[in-house]
Amino acid sequence: MKIKTTLLGAMIAGCAFYTQASLTQQQLTQFATDTHFEFAVENNFSNGAEGFSGSITLTNNSKVDLPKGQSDWQIYIHSVRHISTESSNGLRFEHINGDLHRITPTASFAGLKSGEKLQLLFDGSAWVAAYSDFMPRAFMVSGSNKPVIFANTDTEDMTQFVAPFERENQLKRYNTPTDYTKIATAELRYERNQSNVDVAKVDALKRIIPKPEFIDFNRGEITLNSDWQIRYAGRLKSEVEVFQEDLSEYGLNLKAEPNHISEGNLPTIRLKVAKSLGRDYDYKKAGSYTLEIDDDVIEIVGIDNAGVFYGIQSLLALFPAGSKNEVTLSHVEIKDSPRFDWRGMHYDNARNYHGKEALFKLVEQMARYKLNKFHWHFSDDEGWRLEIPDLPELTQVGAYRCFDLEERECLLTQLGTGPFKSGTGNGYLSREDFVELLKFAKARHIEIIPEIESPGHARAAIKSMEARYHKLMAAGKRDEAKAYLLTDIDDKSEYLTVQLYKDNSINVCLDSSYAFMEKVVYELQDMYREAGTILNTVHFGGDEVGKGSWTQSPACDALFAKADNGVAGPNDLKPYFTQRVATLLAKRGITPGAWEDGLMYNTTTTFKRDEFPNPQFLVNTWDNIWEWGVADRAHRFANNNYQVILSHGTHLYFDHPYEAHPQERGYYWATRYTDTKKSFSYMPDNVYANADFTRNREPIENLEALVGRALPPLRKPQNIIGMQGQIWSETIRTEEQVLRLIFPRILSVAERAWHKADWEGSKIDKAELDKDFSLFAAALSLKEIAKLQNDGVNPNLPVPGAKVVLGKLKANSAFPFLPIEVSLDNGESWQRYTGQISIADESKVLLRTRMGDKNVSRVTGLN
Repeated sequence: MKIKTTLLGAMIAGCAFYTQASLTQQQLTQFATDTHFEFAVENNFSNGAEGFSGSITLTNNSKVDLPKGQSDWQIYIHSVRHISTESSNGLRFEHINGDLHRITPTASFAGLKSGEKLQLLFDGSAWVAAYSDFMPRAFMVSGSNKPVIFANTDTEDMTQFVAPFERENQLKRYNTPTDYTKIATAELRYERNQSNVDVAKVDALKRIIPKPEFIDFNRGEITLNSDWQIRYAGRLKSEVEVFQEDLSEYGLNLKAEPNHISEGNLPTIRLKVAKSLGRDYDYKKAGSYTLEIDDDVIEIVGIDNAGVFYGIQSLLALFPAGSKNEVTLSHVEIKDSPRFDWRGMHYDNARNYHGKEALFKLVEQMARYKLNKFHWHFSDDEGWRLEIPDLPELTQVGAYRCFDLEERECLLTQLGTGPFKSGTGNGYLSREDFVELLKFAKARHIEIIPEIESPGHARAAIKSMEARYHKLMAAGKRDEAKAYLLTDIDDKSEYLTVQLYKDNSINVCLDSSYAFMEKVVYELQDMYREAGTILNTVHFGGDEVGKGSWTQSPACDALFAKADNGVAGPNDLKPYFTQRVATLLAKRGITPGAWEDGLMYNTTTTFKRDEFPNPQFLVNTWDNIWEWGVADRAHRFANNNYQVILSHGTHLYFDHPYEAHPQERGYYWATRYTDTKKSFSYMPDNVYANADFTRNREPIENLEALVGRALPPLRKPQNIIGMQGQIWSETIRTEEQVLRLIFPRILSVAERAWHKADWEGSKIDKAELDKDFSLFAAALSLKEIAKLQNDGVNPNLPVPGAKVVLGKLKANSAFPFLPIEVSLDNGESWQRYTGQISIADESKVLLRTRMGDKNVSRVTGLN
């Protein structure tokens, strides 16, 4: 309970010396509404790669004077960079917890009168090279008045409260070491987009994503319309229902009957399951299928139900995006089988909740592209997003952030949510809605893997159970209050995590912590059963536990004192926790999963696999910052008989920007940017061959020399079971934002998880990669993006490249055939770019790409 005492003490101590009267609600509202609040990066080169200098400027456009000296007003800001400065211009900075910081006046504060401007200089950790590193919704409180958000920060348009990034020491991250990143410009994009590959529209329209193993188009065409019918094996009833729903989107209403009903003379789509797919096609892997389109018949045969479903998706992939009532299709023969059994997407819904619809849209589109594992990260420090009816505090408190320093009604506000429960990022999925999602996913052959983040990254659960504890203790129910408590009340341990939390580790020495895990797993199993499916896998996180956790916990000291339990000190506690959770899950027939660092004694040594009773143990290997020397963990885990899911940050993290530009959303700790082609170029069969650049953007010529030791070979490739994309949502507060960051990059993951390309090997065959990606990207432009938009998903569109040559504008796009628009009057009017345009004034030229009426790229100028 240490943090709660600290926060409460800070409030009491802060109030004790206030000499000025509180601002009235009217004054507070007027000041925060009319005062312009602005963050700025002053210098990223001020402390090497370790820190930056920033500023906050308050321009008092209100009629309210802030009095000089000590007062009870306080300003709260969200800053993911830890502010180390103690005071500036008579105002004190305090780190509260996580990203929440407080600014309060001291005796030396000179006041801020109406019409005046005040700048506060501060030093922060790491660097800031993008608008989205700053969080919105700074707010002000005074006395018992209702908090008020600074009006110009109550927006998702960061330019309203963040000063422009213009100088090199703002655009680059550091200068010691040198940051070799090239900031994206129109001309740089133009050069990168240049290609010698010519793509024919007809070929792009026939391109199926992910690419089938074998596809052969023949002469002849058919016209599919509502005169056609469906005949199916009885076991395929669920697949047929989804198929009919999808066909109806194209205006096709086909009657479907089991295959014991005579076909008659009508053209027919036949759906079958067979133990063998033919003599020339001996694949037995789950999900394999054949598809043949011929005169008056379309036949899909799957090795199992999933295979038929994937054959249906390939058929739908051949439909032009705008088709209505009838579809013309070429005769074709397809034989196909998946590369990996695990083809996944991880979605952090805990940091920020984006609504029910975002979940359903993501699952629907995963199925379209044959992805089959949805890793749902529903709990973390900043939120718990699934209703557990017997533990209502998990969502009553843990699903909301607001201004409540005691955290009895909500969690501390974080990540730009602001002071109110109505703020962005708040909310949760009800039990009923989750059961509906499970049914929806099951019908599309997608398994949902829930993640109960523990023992670190668990603050939402911890504080929710503390609120439960206080409520039941007040009611005199002591035993009930302690039943699911996740903290040792007398724990004096001190630590600070990467995300700046002081109190986010579940106490692994308490039996009540395991009672909590068992209770949540039991409730999850119950939901899966109600949905008619099985909870096969539970991910428990395990990553980034704060160093120093449990070092001063009496409960842990008591555990250390017990003989023969395998726990002698704090360093034994993570494997002890993992053992207990793995055993708990094994008894329920559930496979455990964890992030790589949650299963390691140190940077190179994994936990002993034979200490766990589980037939399978999944691990997501994510940390492949090449120069850190830990990118060999995928091999280490596979060689030690863990089942590995490749989740590497440099290629597969979609919370990273699409390009190196301050207006691009996302973090960039693993790599400065990850565009669709970089994800497409990932080679899962040769992890080391993906080493292209360091974080400084220096080319990697010799990985072993960079790491400085021998890299272990992969001795048990059968334990690499697949790959998945990741989205972490610290900077993502809306459905639109999260879907833009996932799409279209998720299609690259679908491609690589399903299909091994000819250009993959010990190194990339660049010419063949360019050829393959150009066709893939053209298919995005000509049909896939439009299809996504028809389903309510607006993917990110690449910003065009452009330059002026001899007075003529030349423009191109990373995606061939994607429409480009140009404005010659600073955005007052736009026209379709169809070729070279004469340019009189380069300063007035703006460009963007467009797809449909509502989706445009970020705008770029020529300079």
